[in-house]
Amino acid sequence: MDAFTAGLLQRIKTTESDLSRARDEGDDFLVDVELGELDDLRRLAAEHGVEVEATNA
Repeated sequence: MDAFTAGLLQRIKTTESDLSRARDEGDDFLVDVELGELDDLRRLAAEHGVEVEATNA
């Protein structure tokens, strides 16, 4: 796995964790921010052929 792929997958994992925390805390604004970030990261992954495990986000 190259550095780009590893970094991208780590950013997705971190964002999913941040999203979960925002949901647990009831922070609707932060949930929206994290969902937008996650969408962008998943789009970037798809554009570069990086497979991302499906989550419930």
